[in-house]
Amino acid sequence: MNKTKSAVYPDLKDRSVFISGGATGIGAAIVEAYAKQGAKTAFVDLDEKAGTALAKRLTKDSCEVRFEVCDITDIQDYQSKIRAAAEAFGPISVLMNNAANDVRHSLESLTEERFDELVGVNIKHAMFAAQAVAPMMRKLGGGSIINFGSVGWMMATAGYPTYGTSKAATHGLTRSLARDLGGSGIRVNTLVPGWVMTEKQLRMWVDDAAEEKIKQSQCLAGKVLPEHIANMALFLGADASAMCSAQNFIVDGGWV
Repeated sequence: MNKTKSAVYPDLKDRSVFISGGATGIGAAIVEAYAKQGAKTAFVDLDEKAGTALAKRLTKDSCEVRFEVCDITDIQDYQSKIRAAAEAFGPISVLMNNAANDVRHSLESLTEERFDELVGVNIKHAMFAAQAVAPMMRKLGGGSIINFGSVGWMMATAGYPTYGTSKAATHGLTRSLARDLGGSGIRVNTLVPGWVMTEKQLRMWVDDAAEEKIKQSQCLAGKVLPEHIANMALFLGADASAMCSAQNFIVDGGWV
């Protein structure tokens, strides 16, 4: 699995960017991609060790990054972290609603409390992060909000009904906010990853049978890597996507 190369977007330099779930996996790849474009990149995560290590490494590379530990289901605290990032780096012009939890569960085992917890981590935070950044973006004259979807519900994947429901609802959130905010020059899109070979996926789910499933299902040979998702995330945050809004951008090797 070879590393991919990123395009350079000069307009991203010094732009203030905020990313949820940025310590590991796809989120970490996005944090690194934006930081190396010269963007002022703030991110939050529950994983203090991984987040601190990533921020330290990027700072050593002369990148401007800011990491804070945050439970994004605590909306008041989460919005305060977004405002603190804006105070440090300037008004947020790119928001990445990346954080999610695809934990497996059955319908029978689901409780009302667990449902609310999973909805909180999979979609609720995205709504309230958008609420926090929209006034900043209006003052800037525009901005980009990227909500993260999933091909899982499109493929009718079993085993995570609350995650699937939340990710399907993300597309509705995108379409609604794109209409509500578009008059202020704010773009809202859904970035839809395929089966991405993160450390977590490789450790928990990718066995020989999964390898064969990927080979048979993708139109393109090879693996979808976090860097492929990060490259699309850069495009959607940059002026190159100036007239793109209310759309789904699927990066899955041609599976769905």
